[in-house]
Amino acid sequence: MGIEDFGGGTDPHSDVLVVTTNDVPGYRVQQVIGEVFGLTVRSRHLGSQIGAGLKSMIGGELKGLTKTLVETRNQAMERLIEQARARGGNAVLMMRFDVTEAADVGTEVCAYGTAVVIAQEQ
Repeated sequence: MGIEDFGGGTDPHSDVLVVTTNDVPGYRVQQVIGEVFGLTVRSRHLGSQIGAGLKSMIGGELKGLTKTLVETRNQAMERLIEQARARGGNAVLMMRFDVTEAADVGTEVCAYGTAVVIAQEQ
């Protein structure tokens, strides 16, 4: 597995900019739309569960579970962007992730932030 299997984030050519900061240098906020989020819950694959159990005995990274978490975070981001776009936003400020166990059957990942309309400063 290469480094690209463990990355994430938005498409650099997306029409919705997502940042973890309170503002975007060179842009001003024209309108605050409000909180948006993308949520997904994923169960663990049986094969990765067995592999994780064996790997935990000898130590090391659980690559199958890592890849599943990356895919889950990316899906939550896609849903966040879809919601911001649907509400008329072109950016999400202060984006964060929240990750929790979902009733011992999977992992819940929520990407959330503030949808806004930004414009480049003149």
